Amino acid sequence: MSIVDELVGKAERREALFGIIGLGYVGLPLAVELTQAGYRVVGYDVNPKVVEGLMARVSHVKDVSDATLCEALDSGRFSATADPSLLAEADAISICVPTPLSKFKDPDVSYIVAATEAVKQTLRRGQAIILESTTYPGTTREILLPALESTGLVVGQDFFLAFSPERVDPGNATYGTRNTPKVVGGITPDCTRVVAALYQPAIDTLVLVSTTEAAELVKLLENTFRSVNIGLVNEMAIVCDKLGVDVWEVIEAAATKPFGFMKFLPGPGLGGHCIPIDPHYLAWKMRGLNYKTRFIDLAGELNTEMPVFWVRKVGDALNKNGLAVRGSTVLILGVAYKRDIEDLRESPALDIIRLLEGQGAEVCYHDPYVPEFREDGHKLVSTPLTAETVADADCVMIVTDHSTIDYDLVRTHARVVVDTRNALATRR
Repeated sequence: MSIVDELVGKAERREALFGIIGLGYVGLPLAVELTQAGYRVVGYDVNPKVVEGLMARVSHVKDVSDATLCEALDSGRFSATADPSLLAEADAISICVPTPLSKFKDPDVSYIVAATEAVKQTLRRGQAIILESTTYPGTTREILLPALESTGLVVGQDFFLAFSPERVDPGNATYGTRNTPKVVGGITPDCTRVVAALYQPAIDTLVLVSTTEAAELVKLLENTFRSVNIGLVNEMAIVCDKLGVDVWEVIEAAATKPFGFMKFLPGPGLGGHCIPIDPHYLAWKMRGLNYKTRFIDLAGELNTEMPVFWVRKVGDALNKNGLAVRGSTVLILGVAYKRDIEDLRESPALDIIRLLEGQGAEVCYHDPYVPEFREDGHKLVSTPLTAETVADADCVMIVTDHSTIDYDLVRTHARVVVDTRNALATRR
C-alpha cells in the first residue's frame, strides 16, 4: 500500500493523529472540530500558560466554550502540550500561528519559520503538514518546502505539504470552522488529495485548488476585497459629511438595489486579525515583482486615516459647545475591534484614544467585553455605564456598537455624541 493510500485510509477510519501548532483563535477551534470528528488531537503551544489553562478545562478562546473544551478533554481524544517532541507522533500537523506585520508593514513570518523548524526536527515519512496561517503567495513553497526537504525526505512521496487558509470570524454565531468552506491547495496533486481526505471528516465543504500559491492568494483576495470596499464607503462617509448628507441614509437606500451593490458600512477604521494586515502581505510581495498595488495601498491609506477623521469630529462637536479637546472628558463606548467580542487586535479605538490623549483630552471608556487593558504603558479600566458617567462626560464617542450597551441611556443623558457606527436610531 502506498503512503498516500495509507494516510487516506487512516483518515477514513479516524485513526490519524492530528497535531496542531498554535492553540489560539484558529488552532483551538480546529482542534475541537477534529476531535468531534473522531480524530485524536494533540495541541502544541509555546506558551505554557495557554497549555496549563486548557488542561485545567478553561478556554481562552471565545468561540470555544469551557463546556465544549471539557467534552473534548473528556473524550480522551484531545490534549495540549508545550513539548514539541510529541509532534513526531502526529500523522498530520496543522500550523496555526500568528503572522503579524513589522513596524514597516512588512510580513513577519518568524512564527511560521519557528513552527517549521519544530516540525523539521521530528519530520518523518508518512506525515502531512498543513500551513493555515495567512501569508504572502509563495510562503509554503519558498519557506516550508526547502526546510522540510532538507531532511532528505521528498514532498509528494515521503511527506505531504499543503496550504489551507483559516477563515475564522471571531464571534460569528452562524459560521464556524466546520460549516465554513475550506480551501486546500497542495504542492503536488497527492498532497492535495491527502490533506483533503484528512480534513473531510471535520469540514462540511472542501474547495480544492491547483497550487499552494492559489490557496494563499484566496485568503488575501477575500480580505483585500473587504479592505477596498470599506475604504470606499469610508471615503463616502467623508464626502457625505462635507456635503451635509446623511451617509447612513444613502447607504440604506443604495442597498435596496437587488443586484450590482453589496452593502458595506463606514466606521472608525479597520480592526481585527485579518483585514488591516492581510492586504499588506500581497502589496509587499508585489513590490518585489516591481508592481504597485494601487487599490490596496489607497484603501489602506483611507482606512488608516479614519481615526484622525473621527477625532476631528470630536473636536468640532466640542467646539460647538464652547469646549476645547484639551481638558475635556471623552467617554469611549466600545474598544473591541467589532461588536460583542473582547478582541482588541488592531482596534481603531486604540488609535482614537491615543490621538485624543495626545490632544490633552481626559479619556475613559466603557466596554462590557474588555474590563481592562494596557496601552502606551498605562492601564485603562472600563468605567460603569450609568446616567452619571454619561452626563459627566463632555463628549460620548461610540466606536464599537456592542448589543449589550444601553444606547437609550446615552441618548437621554449625553451632552454631545459622536457616533462612528450605525448604533443609534437617531443620528446626531
